[in-house]
Amino acid sequence: MARKTKQDAEKTREDILEAASHVFVEKGVSSASLEEIAERAKVTRGAIYWHFKNKLDIFLALHEKLNVSFAELVLQDLEHDHCDPLKQLEELSIRLLTDIELNQEKKRILTILFLKCDYSGELEALLQAYRTKRKRNLKLFDEYFERAKQRGYISKEVPSRILSSSYLCYLSGIAFEYIRAPKILNIRKDAAPLMKHYFSGIRKNRASVE
Repeated sequence: MARKTKQDAEKTREDILEAASHVFVEKGVSSASLEEIAERAKVTRGAIYWHFKNKLDIFLALHEKLNVSFAELVLQDLEHDHCDPLKQLEELSIRLLTDIELNQEKKRILTILFLKCDYSGELEALLQAYRTKRKRNLKLFDEYFERAKQRGYISKEVPSRILSSSYLCYLSGIAFEYIRAPKILNIRKDAAPLMKHYFSGIRKNRASVE
């Protein structure tokens, strides 16, 4: 019985997060209310307070959910010792981008983060969370570039942190443009050529490697 209760509690928490993602997209984070989230999730305000301290706590949980799935996917990919680390990262990047369109929850969360919140006041806490996650993500991508250097795909003169920073800026820029103007950027069609263009630019002696 206890196991079922735990499962039910987890489902309620997920229902609240899903409802909040819809309400935040529709209303914006600042204008959304806990009452609207509770109504959308078909739960009481008491149920929300059982799982979350306040609206900011819900917002941070959505941000964490996105980053956990992102980090898990990268870590799983890094377990495979690919003969061409740049090609491996290129293929991962295409999956990450196309999943934004395929995974509607992820698309809603990114819409909230990019377009539906004002990072001031209490929401400024999210910026600190973002900085922490970004440092972790940079280290993850350092591993791809270090492997590529060891195998001669990239010049060893370029610091891995610069490669990782430029890569994340490029990737997040594409994601932002897609969220802002999905009818202009066809991410399913354009993800592959966009990433191929990026990686061809940092390859060492790419003509002999590809």
